[in-house]
Amino acid sequence: MEKTLDKTVSIKAFLLTLSLIFISSITLSLLKTSHSRFSLPLPFPFPSSSEKKCDVFTGKWVPHPQGPYYSNETCRLIVDQQNCIKFGRPDTEFMKWRWKPHDCELPLFDAAQFLEIVRGKSMAFVGDSVGRNQMESLVCLLAHEAYPLDISRNSSADVNYFKRWFYADYNFTLAAFWSPFLVKSGGAHINGHSINGLISLYLDEPDKAWTNEIEKFDYVIVSVGQWFFRPLLFYEAGRLLGCHICNQNNITSVSKYYAYKMAFRTAFRTLLSLKNYTGMTFLRTFLASHFENGDWDKGGNCPRTKPFTSNEVKLQEFNKEFYWVQVEELREAEEKGKKIGLTFELMNTTEIMWMRPDGHPNGYGHSMIKNASVYDCVHWCLPGPIDTLNEFLLYLMKKDVLLQLKAKLMRNA
Repeated sequence: MEKTLDKTVSIKAFLLTLSLIFISSITLSLLKTSHSRFSLPLPFPFPSSSEKKCDVFTGKWVPHPQGPYYSNETCRLIVDQQNCIKFGRPDTEFMKWRWKPHDCELPLFDAAQFLEIVRGKSMAFVGDSVGRNQMESLVCLLAHEAYPLDISRNSSADVNYFKRWFYADYNFTLAAFWSPFLVKSGGAHINGHSINGLISLYLDEPDKAWTNEIEKFDYVIVSVGQWFFRPLLFYEAGRLLGCHICNQNNITSVSKYYAYKMAFRTAFRTLLSLKNYTGMTFLRTFLASHFENGDWDKGGNCPRTKPFTSNEVKLQEFNKEFYWVQVEELREAEEKGKKIGLTFELMNTTEIMWMRPDGHPNGYGHSMIKNASVYDCVHWCLPGPIDTLNEFLLYLMKKDVLLQLKAKLMRNA
């Protein structure tokens, strides 16, 4: 009996030592340190423990003369809307910057590593076209390692807005669910009459466009934003609550921030309530547009060719409000998720991407709807700053793998 016990203890000790060596090697690759220090206006909003950790979301953009991971020639899947070089953008400096955290390093994107983590799994981007823009960046980042099969038509007739890719060698599915409000929406009607340009939102009803399938996905990245600036009618419990810039005198004015908060609350509570959902949820925070010289429909453009410096142009208060509203809802979901074994992670990118007014197509992208150039200061050129969002994504995924491994070791020790 004593020999058997000793043998068991020895095996556990060996496995523990081996695993700790593995953990240390990952940690060293993730947590390289430097000595500079700077605080962005929007700090990472979760309290840190006494243990020193790497906050990859606090830092600055630095020159990266090596350039991007790919080009419009090496990635054949860049859509015309973001293919800035194809449509004549003359400058290339916007592709030669990297995000540098102050107290550590953000590892370069490793396509092979990413594909090994997601082997046999699935990932969904839920939200608006900027979320799809990030997914398209990810496809290009993976392209030198593996090209996917487009299986969009197997699941949707609208292959532009509901995209799905399959990486056969890794049994990995990547999808985009078009849901610009996260909640149910439709054409607006007042007193039985249709109102053009006005959209009805049902703030307590999740959008079935994504909820009907989301339970089978292992990673879910949620992000919406720009559509909440439009004229909107708001409903709760089946009743009209109010509106945002609807120009109807007999309807109560309701803040777009309230609608934004309720949309995320409904989305997160839906994920928490789904019986078979076991995935990891990421909130990629609000990304502001960079229109100057007018709004998007009034001659606005974004002609800058370099990042903002840290003190050059501050993020507007209304954009900060969007940020904090969604972060508060994530905090609540995170606490509830801990009790039932679900993970909610913050991808804290609002301030980071605000500093990159140079990264948009401006007039060097073609509309998805019509074959013409548009001044686009919402979406991002590929390659470009949006590739950094997937560096953050992989970093957080690796951190989760590490935490799971540590937890397993603790259970088995």
